[in-house]
Amino acid sequence: MREKQTKVPDREEVRRIVADVLDIDPSDVTDDARFTADLGGDSLLALEVIVMLEKQYGVKFEESELRMLRTLSETHDLLTAKLAGA
Repeated sequence: MREKQTKVPDREEVRRIVADVLDIDPSDVTDDARFTADLGGDSLLALEVIVMLEKQYGVKFEESELRMLRTLSETHDLLTAKLAGA
């Protein structure tokens, strides 16, 4: 079983997770590309990204926060804030 990470996540690490879930090249996941509108994902794939991040980093996103996670930058910033508060 993979050990949960509690350190501040590297943006490239988060980029790779998003790319893996969306089955695209990591270079396509620019900081401001929207997961659904720009990268071809749908709401289920966006949710899968969140689930993967929760498992990887041992955090829990609130339902209200899920709407804020549309891009790599937004996701990385919120994940970093959550880990800093843990």
